Amino acid sequence: MHNKWVYLVILSLIWGSSFILIKKGLVGLTDYQLGSLRIVLTSLFLFSVGFKSLKQIQKRHWWWIALSGFVSSFFPPFLFAMAQNHIDSAVASILNSLTPLATVVVGISMFRILSTKRQILGVFVGLIGTLLLILAGADFNPNQQYSYSVLIIIATIGYALNVNIIKKHLTDISALAVTTGNFLFIFLPGLVVLYFTGFFETIAHSREMQISAGFIAILSLFGTAIAKVLFNKMIQISTPVFASSVTYTMPIVAVLWGVIDGERFGFLQAIAAVVILVGVYLSHKRNPLK
Repeated sequence: MHNKWVYLVILSLIWGSSFILIKKGLVGLTDYQLGSLRIVLTSLFLFSVGFKSLKQIQKRHWWWIALSGFVSSFFPPFLFAMAQNHIDSAVASILNSLTPLATVVVGISMFRILSTKRQILGVFVGLIGTLLLILAGADFNPNQQYSYSVLIIIATIGYALNVNIIKKHLTDISALAVTTGNFLFIFLPGLVVLYFTGFFETIAHSREMQISAGFIAILSLFGTAIAKVLFNKMIQISTPVFASSVTYTMPIVAVLWGVIDGERFGFLQAIAAVVILVGVYLSHKRNPLK
């Protein structure tokens, strides 16, 4: 097995498991506590290993690093936690697969990055799959509020902005410097939010909160900090297209975790997931349509 395949398997397992960890975290934590705790714990880990890398950052980089940090690492943890209060972790993971499609749309509309007809077709196929997934889920699980799916779609737009910002403005510094710089800006806002949620006053007296905080500590260390380093390493030893294939494998792990945890996943939802992944596949093909 080649190294890049090892990285792909490890990342699929880590990121595919992150949605069930969010679900378990929400048992004892509110969505604001979960999102802010995730930011604070990830920040502390990154500062311990990446502080020296900040020397690479020049004055012209700082604005883009701040913007990148807020759109990719500050708002999404809250958006996912809020959404997963109302929809299953398996569905959240599939909607997260829209990130490459959002990257194409943001690249065309905001950064004037040209795309092929095949990529544009992929975007439309992916959007059809998303609508199918939401409609099928609302029919199959009528007790869930699928309108909250919009929050995850907003998070994928944030991830897409981040990819385009890094590609256009931050390629001349290391991924560790970019990531550590991101959290330098969002650490204090995250800590302020965590303080005002009453987390520090209640954690010592609630066993349920302590267990949930343990799940979020695992998520912060593996799902955010370590996974980002592994992902950037995989890009270095393979290609961006191969690295993005984690988008296809990650939902498989997440859906399996969801089923094991008792989530109901219908046939139409599976069809919708396949349609989304076909759209993602098309959006990554650079050669034009024949």
